[in-house]
Amino acid sequence: MNTTKSGYSLGRLNVYITSKKLMMELIPLSAVPMMLAITLTMACLAWKAASHRRRHSQCYLLDYVCYKPSDDRKMTTDMAGAVAERNRQFGTAELRYLFRLTARAGLGEQTYVPSTFLEGCENLRSHQEGLNEMGAFFNDAIAGLFAKTGFGPRDVDVLVVNVNVFCPEPCLASRIVQHYGMREDITAYNVSGMGCSATLVSLGIAQNIMRARAPRLVLALVVSSEALSPVWYGGKDKSMMLGFALFRCGGAAALLTNNPALSGRAKMKLRHIVRATVASNDNDYSAILQREDSDNFVGFSISKTLPKAAVRAFATNLKRLVPRILPARELVRLATDLIRQKMLRRERVKINVNLKTGVDHFCLHSGGVAVIEAVKKNFRLDEVDVEPSRMTLHRWGNTSASSVWYVLSYMEAKGRLKRGDRVLMVTFGSGFKCNSCMWDVMGDIADKGAWEECIDEYPLESTVNASLDKHGWINDAEDDSTSF
Repeated sequence: MNTTKSGYSLGRLNVYITSKKLMMELIPLSAVPMMLAITLTMACLAWKAASHRRRHSQCYLLDYVCYKPSDDRKMTTDMAGAVAERNRQFGTAELRYLFRLTARAGLGEQTYVPSTFLEGCENLRSHQEGLNEMGAFFNDAIAGLFAKTGFGPRDVDVLVVNVNVFCPEPCLASRIVQHYGMREDITAYNVSGMGCSATLVSLGIAQNIMRARAPRLVLALVVSSEALSPVWYGGKDKSMMLGFALFRCGGAAALLTNNPALSGRAKMKLRHIVRATVASNDNDYSAILQREDSDNFVGFSISKTLPKAAVRAFATNLKRLVPRILPARELVRLATDLIRQKMLRRERVKINVNLKTGVDHFCLHSGGVAVIEAVKKNFRLDEVDVEPSRMTLHRWGNTSASSVWYVLSYMEAKGRLKRGDRVLMVTFGSGFKCNSCMWDVMGDIADKGAWEECIDEYPLESTVNASLDKHGWINDAEDDSTSF
């Protein structure tokens, strides 16, 4: 028998080598079930982690508070006339023009202005008055929101403040942190220059932070307002006098979270935010413009093209929003209609979108009578759809970025928001911008909020100002067809 030097027979050695090779070949096969089990386990864990992250990426609106200034800051049409008459820049023609603007603006007799306007000090335009105006709002609305929700200042992880034209240093966000003694690790943002569309910009910032930090829990405070006293316009440029007739004091504070454990007490859930700007168009870009007039008075020039700019910006926004919010049957109808018009080789393709197939309530920025009418006409809305915006304009005026919160509060005070309803919130701002978002109502809500004392008086049959009849001299001159 052949043997090796170590004493093993060649036959046994061959058997050993063959057995080892066989075992090496069988080991991978035996590991398949184990590897499969490990893979399935890892996939399951990854799915659970992704699901957990998605649940914590939602954005819930816990509650909000709309600011109601003190009654001694209410300004009637007659009081607005007295303020205008104090302006030495105005002659009879300017006074007639401004009175006519005020009477046609759609505002009622209970809107609010800075106290300096009523004290004869509107021309001061001081920095301190701006701080006082903001301080009164912060102390009322934010404190009221904390009291209403049961959360405290040190519970807040993210603070986003948007005030368009008043940018002191330290910024307003830092002033809120200092006043309420918020945590040192709070993430604070101060947004300015975004006009009346800034609320949804701030909501987008809060939502993005929640998504980025998920699954960590986040509580975000979003604050929207505007300061009027530092930017009072005292000149006589007609395009810059509109602000006096339209803008009024207001503000809102909202508390949002991604904590699914709090979804049961949330009022609404944020689904989509879409932002659009048409600033590349010169006419749209200059529809609202801060500038100096010929006498070096600084103010905001509001063009008569503003309603058209709003419609174009809204249409641009809808191109991205519609596929996300409308049901499949409506999208199929739109696609079929588009193909039909293309086959007919029409020069201008017109698409009639029925937004009501995917929207139950329209929360439109109360930017002015002409803007409301333009949106209503071009997007085939009914009077009931724009009623909340129109009544908000009458009761509160244009409160800039915070106006949509007053519109939402009107719907809630009327008891119109029911579980499962879809609310489309739309804002317009200088630039020109249109921002929109979709909310899902989490339950039947009917908090009267800032509307509590007057909601039963609305809706009004007409928002026409009686001053047109009371002051006959307003109509002595030829109609200038001013509309905004």
